[in-house]
Amino acid sequence: MFADVTYGVVRLCSKVALVLWAVSASVSAQAETVHVLALGDSLTQGYGLLDGEGFVPQLNDWLKDHGHDVRVVNGGVSGDTTAGGLSRVEWSLTPEIRGMIVTLGGNDLLRGIDPATSRANIEGILKVAQARDIEVLLIGMTAPGNYGADYKAAFDAIYPELAASYGTLYLNSFFAGVMQDGQMPSDVNSVMQADGIHPNPEGVKKIVAAIGPKVEELIDLMRQ
Repeated sequence: MFADVTYGVVRLCSKVALVLWAVSASVSAQAETVHVLALGDSLTQGYGLLDGEGFVPQLNDWLKDHGHDVRVVNGGVSGDTTAGGLSRVEWSLTPEIRGMIVTLGGNDLLRGIDPATSRANIEGILKVAQARDIEVLLIGMTAPGNYGADYKAAFDAIYPELAASYGTLYLNSFFAGVMQDGQMPSDVNSVMQADGIHPNPEGVKKIVAAIGPKVEELIDLMRQ
């Protein structure tokens, strides 16, 4: 009988220890800092803004305020095209990074680059991410009408089609947070710098508020 009691106690203690270990492992995994690369151009880099005012630092602050232990790495290079992003994505994805936000294409538009070229470059970036098991949030761009209807249709289709093909998260526009009914607000100076291309600190705040929930979805995928 004594042996039975001892065996029961040992067995109970083993089960308790196993449960505690599982809980500890789960908490440890949840507490581990998540690293995300923001691959982009001047919009990501924070052109014209002071330290702390740009997209990446404001996004880091937003995520922290929403209870996430996340480090978003600023992989923005002013003037970069989709070709530039493709050329550096391999070495930008350091070992600790498990997720990536891709915001490229604005400079392709400014240069009138063939949409087929831009598509191939962005697809190349997604292929690298896929090969490394990196979760992606792809943020779209829309072309102005001055290049013609065919150019606009071809360019605008790049992002939603590639997001669907590669199973990435998708947001239709980096500027979704400042747009009103799909258009820039009438008081554009309230959210944009004088060049009309880059957001000011208040504009970045609104942009981050719209992108933040999508990044939370990205984090959830990374933790699975």
